[in-house]
Amino acid sequence: MPAWAWVLVAIAAGILVALIVWQALKAQRSRGLKQRFGPEYDRTVERSDSRGDAETELEARKQRRDQLDIRPLSSAARERYRAEWRRVQARFVDDPTGAVQQSDTLIQSVMRERGYPVEDFEQRAADVSVDHPNVVENYRAGRRLAGSEDTENQRQAMVHHRALFDELVEETTDRPLSRDTDTTTATTTEERVR
Repeated sequence: MPAWAWVLVAIAAGILVALIVWQALKAQRSRGLKQRFGPEYDRTVERSDSRGDAETELEARKQRRDQLDIRPLSSAARERYRAEWRRVQARFVDDPTGAVQQSDTLIQSVMRERGYPVEDFEQRAADVSVDHPNVVENYRAGRRLAGSEDTENQRQAMVHHRALFDELVEETTDRPLSRDTDTTTATTTEERVR
């Protein structure tokens, strides 16, 4: 076989290997995002023009989240918020609309104290989806139902808000960021402070 034919075979083999590696990396990225975002991954893919666009959006959320200084609540703040939630929930019987509005305001207060930006609802939902992907849809559903005049819809809004609230105040849901992990000892910043 002439030398130029061997060159063409080598180039074709190189392209084939590159394609296989590219597909493997793409599949690994997809698996990682699906594992990290759970149902939020499927929701984002469903609402996007393509899987690639959805995955790019989810990667951007992760990068934005990594830039935020999200911190756990102190025990005192956690108990203060839980007590406030009980007051809001008790108010529901007499003023469902007001209680639902207060529950959303309380969630925003918790988010703000934890370090999440709270200016825009869609951005709040996107930011919180990185750390709490299993309940962020509850937050969206609560938002959709909150404006309803129907008491059952407002009750459902409270239930949805409660799911996110519980995760936000639960200390075990806090994940250390890779930037907060000391790779030599694998301890988080929080553990080093204790």
